[in-house]
Amino acid sequence: MPKNKGKGGKNRRRGTNNGDNEKRELLFKEDGQDYAWVLRMLGNCRLEAACVDGTKRLCHIRGKLHKKVWINPGDLVLLGLRDYQDHKADVCHKYFPDEARLVKAYGELPGFPGGGDDYQSDDDGDGGGGVLFEDDDVDRVIDSLN
Repeated sequence: MPKNKGKGGKNRRRGTNNGDNEKRELLFKEDGQDYAWVLRMLGNCRLEAACVDGTKRLCHIRGKLHKKVWINPGDLVLLGLRDYQDHKADVCHKYFPDEARLVKAYGELPGFPGGGDDYQSDDDGDGGGGVLFEDDDVDRVIDSLN
């Protein structure tokens, strides 16, 4: 029998983090894009988001982000709007909590629900921190969308 010289197959490489700690360039919205907060996850790479312009949209997570960037309710995301379907959009980018604070500091988010300092601390570094909402803040956002 041949001697095993390797240390395992592709499952061993699955847990490596390559370049997750580097600083990313801050992306701002362009024409055909908008900022939104994730309201709830729907499954099948879809979510419901409240946009800055006051509409609730059904959004699709693009394949580049799928299983690489984890999106949770309360996260700030950048949406690519569709010309032919106004009530649907595509998630282009997820902002980490420190990036969302910078976007707010630059004045890109009018009517930011919950204020600027309501983010959870992200101790484990996986980008899973989101916005902490009070009950009256959630009610105010839902009422403004209806």
